[in-house]
Amino acid sequence: MAGDVFLVDTNILIRSVQPHDPGYPFVDASLSRLVQSNAELYYTSQNLGEFWNSLTRPPDRNGYGLSTSGANDLAKTIEAKFGLLPDSPSVHLEWRAMLMDYGISGVQVHDARLVAAMRVHGVRRILTFNVRDFRRFLDVDAVHPQDPIANP
Repeated sequence: MAGDVFLVDTNILIRSVQPHDPGYPFVDASLSRLVQSNAELYYTSQNLGEFWNSLTRPPDRNGYGLSTSGANDLAKTIEAKFGLLPDSPSVHLEWRAMLMDYGISGVQVHDARLVAAMRVHGVRRILTFNVRDFRRFLDVDAVHPQDPIANP
């Protein structure tokens, strides 16, 4: 869909730079089609932090075991390909309110922070493999890379 705006979830960002990952073909095809349809694609500082964490974490702890230099090179790729939704006091206040409004705890706080940034910046869609994680947020359209919306 031409002109759509998406936040790109961390699980997509990671696979977009890891050609040997089984999810890479879906991610690469989806991102290419979205770019061709003039969609705007964004990340947040939180995404990049999660991206860095996964890339530099040892493989025996479900990471990729890259050096900081290797992670930095891949982070620069993300920064060049996608726009940044900046953090702000408004994002923080939205996130804090959401934690209480939705009764959010544990690891779910990270997804809520992404949604807070989306709300503040007027982004309605997130491209993610974890569609189920965003269902509670009725104002967010979570789109899997194999979904027709992500393949205009």
